[in-house]
Amino acid sequence: MRIIEIFQSKQGEGLWTGTFSVFVRTLGCPLRCRYCDTVYAQNADDEDAGADLSPEEIVGRVLLLDQPHVVLTGGEPMASPEIVELTKLLKSYDYTITIETAGIIDLPVVCDLMSISPKLTNSFPMNVHSESRARHEAECLRPEVIRGLMFRYDYQLKFVVDTAADLEEIEDFLTRFPNVPPSRIFLMPQAVDSETMLAKAQWIMPFCEKTGFQYSPRMQILWYGNTPGT
Repeated sequence: MRIIEIFQSKQGEGLWTGTFSVFVRTLGCPLRCRYCDTVYAQNADDEDAGADLSPEEIVGRVLLLDQPHVVLTGGEPMASPEIVELTKLLKSYDYTITIETAGIIDLPVVCDLMSISPKLTNSFPMNVHSESRARHEAECLRPEVIRGLMFRYDYQLKFVVDTAADLEEIEDFLTRFPNVPPSRIFLMPQAVDSETMLAKAQWIMPFCEKTGFQYSPRMQILWYGNTPGT
């Protein structure tokens, strides 16, 4: 499978914020989110990007970094069928595994936390007439896939919030999933710098207090800035 980077850092989002982990970033994503901060990991056809590694080679590199938690991210890691074998191999070494996914592809992986980020209309590419926007709109939301993942795995739902209008869209989205505990719902400001993130927190946090949802700052931005490999 094509791998962009393998690095050690702290988890900056969601339930396990602050947990030292090894991040394995796969190449390739069928979506083209407007706010994507890992554009360099989108194009699976880029022959010059990343390296083609077997699951055994990936685990060998993970072992060298000596952390008990592994985060499989992307791109879209579930777009790589080899992830099934990779997760089984990682679990044989007793790793705790998080998979960060848009919830658009279901594979029989092994993981301890399925971190699902459903895509709102704020993710749509700007050019309304582009082929990438049409493809994104058609593929970005698969409620039946999300239900299957939530049924089989421990999970969290992370929503990227850009404007106040997104809050109403999130509540509407969640009517399809009435049994999700508010403690499993994380709202994360769309931002690539600490100033923007803190400004949006001023109106996202009160909404979280009202609904019981969790506010999730992107702590990696506060810790390291918007820098790849952190």
